[in-house]
Amino acid sequence: MNMEEKRNNESRVGNQGAPEELVQLRQKADEYLKGWQRAKADYSNLKKQLEKDREEIGKFANAALLVELLPIYEHLKRATQQVPLHLAGHQWMTGVRHISTELQRFLQRLGIEEIPTVGQPFDPTLHDAVAREHRDGAPDNQVLEEVATGFTLHGTVIVPAKVKVSSNEQPSDHH
Repeated sequence: MNMEEKRNNESRVGNQGAPEELVQLRQKADEYLKGWQRAKADYSNLKKQLEKDREEIGKFANAALLVELLPIYEHLKRATQQVPLHLAGHQWMTGVRHISTELQRFLQRLGIEEIPTVGQPFDPTLHDAVAREHRDGAPDNQVLEEVATGFTLHGTVIVPAKVKVSSNEQPSDHH
């Protein structure tokens, strides 16, 4: 016999021979028990929500600092991609590439990811179109070129990618 059945059985027995006051006290005790159980469940839910909120705050606590660091990373990355051929094999250049790679890994560990651009459909939630161009063979609204890298932090856009987007409209000739 579980606790609920036992209480119901006792209530029936109590109703037969117990004074009305005892019945009322048992009803009041049940009411208080149910109230306490609801309060306990509410408290448990509140603790879970606060923990979830604390985790979210922790994820984004360094966002302002990271947003300031991202242009430095992007400049370093672009610099390593545009090294003149006669300097590309120098040992110091290998070191600079290593620094760029380590910085990228550091940012990834913090939840920073680059937003995919070239060849992707234009998405205004991820991309900021700085130009529209007609290119033969390119589908309408496809990202043609990345002007500046965009970034997400734990899946939330913190810096939209600046891109050039294809347009099916033919450029007009102004003579």
